Amino acid sequence: MNRSIMLASKKIIIIGCGGSGKSTLARALSNKINVPVYHLDKLFWRDNWQMTSKPYQQKVINNVISQDNWVIDGNYGATMTLRIAAADTIIFLDRNRFVCLLNVFKRFIKYKGKSRPDMHDNCPEKIDFDFLKWILTFPEKRRPSIYKMLSASKGSKNIVILKNSQQIRLFWHLFTKKHSQSAYISRAGLTLKALLEMK
Repeated sequence: MNRSIMLASKKIIIIGCGGSGKSTLARALSNKINVPVYHLDKLFWRDNWQMTSKPYQQKVINNVISQDNWVIDGNYGATMTLRIAAADTIIFLDRNRFVCLLNVFKRFIKYKGKSRPDMHDNCPEKIDFDFLKWILTFPEKRRPSIYKMLSASKGSKNIVILKNSQQIRLFWHLFTKKHSQSAYISRAGLTLKALLEMK
């Protein structure tokens, strides 16, 4: 594939475990390339942590991806296929589960009693057993299916996999320096091929 300059990417999805930094990176990319950002937590939840239906989520995503450009962060399996198909760039924050867990606790302390910016209003920050279990089991239960989807998309999408803070910082440094997408993958993260060979 003829890889474009990252700044030309206008349809970007960011996926990864809770606490991996998806929303933070999404906001930064949105500001840098001047495209709207959509946080799925903000779109899919309703007051007092009431989850919307899967048909509603799919309708919302179809409306979003019909636009010319966007950055979308979040997982939500019911719409993952739609987002991957529409994206030109997929960023997977494949971070250590315990780093994610620590970030979630830090976030809870920061936003305790109120809704964070990337969450729907009237959903005060919380931590419960199901969420902690989801984070702790993410590598075994979620990660393999994500790599399977990424593998199916190789050659047709820009795929960036970042596994730690150092790689994220390097990715951002190269991004702001306007290096090519191929440079991001070879220097900031690991190629999909390399990661698959490691498994």
